[in-house]
Amino acid sequence: QFLKQLGIHPDWQFVDVYGMEPELLSMVPRPVCAVLLLFPITEKYETFRTEEEERIKAKGQDVKSSVYFMKQTINNACGTIGLIHAIANNRDKMNFETNSSLKKFLEDSLSMTPEER
Repeated sequence: QFLKQLGIHPDWQFVDVYGMEPELLSMVPRPVCAVLLLFPITEKYETFRTEEEERIKAKGQDVKSSVYFMKQTINNACGTIGLIHAIANNRDKMNFETNSSLKKFLEDSLSMTPEER
């Protein structure tokens, strides 16, 4: 329903993946463009994230210009940001409705930096 409101054609949908076993993966409709992994934030994760951020600041990071990334600036919005990343990095496969607000946002923000997006 959320994708439809954003103007994504109903050919595409998000479904739950119940496990990584072959029988469970066989239940996932095909084709698949992206997998979103949502997980709880733990102290161990926060430590890793902070160290990784410092490493990237110190050494830099090579990211292809074709990769669409936006910096999350709103707390507790990781699912929405993940959804935008999944769609933006597969926009060549997506079918957007004519007046799609998400398509317009993606087109308007392509030349922006991750922070500006």
